[in-house]
Amino acid sequence: MIASVTYFILYFFLFLTLLALLAFNRKHYSLYLPSQPRVSILIAARNEEHTILRCLKALEQLHYPKDKLEILIGNDGSTDNTRAVIEAFIQDKPYYTCISITDTIGQARGKANVLAQLAHHATTDYFLYTDADIAVPPNWVQAMLSEVKVNVGVVTGITTIEGNSFFARLQAMDWLYALGLMQVVSDLKLPVSTMGNNMLLTRKAYEAVGGFENIRFSLTEDVAIFNQVLKQGFSFRNIYDRSVLALSTPALTFSDFLHQRKRWMRGSMHLPFYMVLILVLHSAYYPVLLPFFAYTSVGVMLTIFVFKLLLQSLYINICLRRVGQPVPWWLYIAFEFYMVISSIILIVYFFLPSKIRWKGRKY
Repeated sequence: MIASVTYFILYFFLFLTLLALLAFNRKHYSLYLPSQPRVSILIAARNEEHTILRCLKALEQLHYPKDKLEILIGNDGSTDNTRAVIEAFIQDKPYYTCISITDTIGQARGKANVLAQLAHHATTDYFLYTDADIAVPPNWVQAMLSEVKVNVGVVTGITTIEGNSFFARLQAMDWLYALGLMQVVSDLKLPVSTMGNNMLLTRKAYEAVGGFENIRFSLTEDVAIFNQVLKQGFSFRNIYDRSVLALSTPALTFSDFLHQRKRWMRGSMHLPFYMVLILVLHSAYYPVLLPFFAYTSVGVMLTIFVFKLLLQSLYINICLRRVGQPVPWWLYIAFEFYMVISSIILIVYFFLPSKIRWKGRKY
């Protein structure tokens, strides 16, 4: 009983603190650039014939001079028509290059190997990363560059899900909620993590760690290189703004969703202790609340549940409004049940001795 009460005090104190920081410690971003340097955009593609065209069309809409862009696409042994789709699109666009990846270098494997080899072809001082199933916004390049201050080695944007299905909309809320929690912490100058589908690395930082090929293989190659960049003394920036909001395609099946989240959970094991503390306090909510029912009344439990739902909904609402992604009120309630069900299933699935399926490969 005492332990449960102590937990709820800590939980709500933390949640109120995060909410206050989100509401009152907001950072404002400027798209102003004193100059427009050349940049390299690196994309790893494997069996993306149904999504790569969406990605490439978004890149064509970038509000950045075409002669300042170098877009490198690595075809990672695709067994579908990915290469043909790419070649047809870029045939009259000299700033694109599609490179077939057939071997490995150093310790890099999978996506990290593709990105490592693309970096060897890059000729600029700024590497921007996105995925083949991502559509970046028009001001993406200048918005990411605007946060490259002195000694900043890595800049991270935000990504959410695009789709009108019920499951897709819940995934979108999930992404923006998690990234909102990350942003509050990063605004305190505390490093959290990055996302390889919306990331910038300076050449100086990338070469300081020896590139992806000199980093121990990880299913979350973005987290691995982020941590190595910070170890070399570089700083970071996280941007939570509509100008860098990239849109991903949703996990279409629950099986795809499980494999995706299991891979991410592997990466979360390398998060700093304060983020682990936040995640543990959040994930322990229902395991503590349900046994608490044996010591208290239905009224007390409902009060705790409603208070948590209100705080969480307010937090998510602020996150969604800041990037122009509002949702109807009933989705906030649905999201709570989505969190409960998915969290329980994912915890069980994470500890099952099964391999992770990713881009047609198993790890």
